[in-house]
Parts: sequence; C-alpha cells; structure tokens
Amino acid sequence: MNSNKPTIKVIIGLGNPGRQYQRTRHNIGFLVLDALGDKYNAHWEAKKDMEVTEIVINNEKVILVKPQTFMNSSGRVIPSVLKQGLKVENLLVVHDELEKPFGKIDLKMGGSHRGHNGLRSIIEFCGANFMRLRFGIGRPDSREDVSDYVLSNFVEKREEVDNLIDQSIVMIESLF
Repeated sequence: MNSNKPTIKVIIGLGNPGRQYQRTRHNIGFLVLDALGDKYNAHWEAKKDMEVTEIVINNEKVILVKPQTFMNSSGRVIPSVLKQGLKVENLLVVHDELEKPFGKIDLKMGGSHRGHNGLRSIIEFCGANFMRLRFGIGRPDSREDVSDYVLSNFVEKREEVDNLIDQSIVMIESLF
C-alpha cells in the first residue's frame, strides 16, 4: 500500500434514517455507502444507533457505517467505532457539501465542519483529523433556505446523481 495514502478502516456515510429522507441531498453519504455495499455484496446489520457491514476492497477489510441517529447526532457512533482499536485517522466520512457546486467531489483530510451538523457532531466526539469525501450539492440562494434545501430530493436527473455516486466509489477505492 502506498505510504502517502491514509489507512482507511471505517467509512461512515452521513444521512438521516427513514424513507422520507432516502433520496435527499443530505443523505448522499447513505446513498454512496449503499452503492458501495451493493458493489461488494454487503449484508447490512442493525446495531445500536447504526447499520454496519464489512467489505473487502483490494484485500483490505473496511467497515461501512450508517448512523441511525439523525444527522445532528451522527457522532454518537464514534465511541463504538473507536472501541474496535481504530484511530480517528482510520476514518473516512462521506457527506454532502454545500460549499461545493453540484457534481464536484473531492477527498480532504481534516478541517472544520463549516456548519455541517453531522460533521460537527463527529468532530465533537473525535476531533477533526479524519478523511472526508465531500460531495458537492451546491447551495440555495438564501441562507434561510438551507435546511429545506438539504432535506429535499435531488432535482438533478437520477442518472446524473448515480454517475456521481459511481465516481465517489472510484475515489474511495483509490484509497485502497
């Protein structure tokens, strides 16, 4: 493994549980993990405050975690994750990013939460020194519309969103 790459052991996808949130912008973390799990024939298991599965990417075991606590309390899964002997540096968090235009995706190590309540919660539990896959969703014109915007379904074509999810998976796989 290339020593410049972080050693990712756990991927946490941010989202909200429930059918009404399934295809919303805020749930892109869940959508990416669901697609990644499907690609590797994952079998999800409900555990306290999370759904979890394990897959193997390029001979490396990785745990996928979808917090079931709602976005603002996503960090509640961190103690369970870190109890398994893992370090904060082993985490990759997949989340929506208002500050990036729709369709822009990148990987970033560390940083602030920039107003993202799911990231804020995770940082409260473990600090900010973890890798993020930031999936650009754009932002509404008015700051007052942010909550409704992130909790609304994508207006872009489903194929376009699915293609970006596939790009996200390729980026994740490049870490292994």
